[in-house]
Amino acid sequence: MISTQQVEEVYRRLAKAMPGRTKDAKGPKGQPDPFRSCISCMLSAQSLDSNTAKASKALFALARTPQQMLALSDEEVAAAIKPCGLYNNKARNIRKFCTALLADHDGVVPRTREGLLGLPGIGRKCADIVMSFVFDEDVIAVDTHVHRVCNRIGLTDAKTAEKTAEQLEDRTPEWALRDGHFWLIQFGKRICLSRSPKCGECPVSDLCEFYAETT
Repeated sequence: MISTQQVEEVYRRLAKAMPGRTKDAKGPKGQPDPFRSCISCMLSAQSLDSNTAKASKALFALARTPQQMLALSDEEVAAAIKPCGLYNNKARNIRKFCTALLADHDGVVPRTREGLLGLPGIGRKCADIVMSFVFDEDVIAVDTHVHRVCNRIGLTDAKTAEKTAEQLEDRTPEWALRDGHFWLIQFGKRICLSRSPKCGECPVSDLCEFYAETT
């Protein structure tokens, strides 16, 4: 991994080169409340954004609260969310999530990572995304793009997104936690592409372990 001083320099350069959090940033997939943000995040697992959006729209046309969701059968939920794939498993997880949310939190989505992780179907990535987008907490949520670029550059050296998140939490300077997710995800989408990274346009190539190994 690159040094802590280099980590800070990477963030400084990305802060200048990449857009940060917009004032109107909404919850995961644009959902307007914590409950629907959690459900949409669960639906997004191994699904394209466009398919997640279709599934979310169809499901929330039927139910928008945990009580309403539990009034639906698993078959009704599965049919609504079919575009996002793995719909039978996701339908069962949604029921478990809603049941636990009502039993343990009176139907109110908890604001802490510990509380979110205690709910069925919510992993580290989903918890951090909800904390960042919905509750405005200073955390870096690790999705596919963030996991790839962090381990490619050398900010982290983890094999899983969860381990990447843990290392980022330890190695990211406090001032970068607010917008770090946005800088990294835009960097992954615009420059540090999965198959053909644009190293010639990269603002941190001189600090990047991948670039050093391939040039």
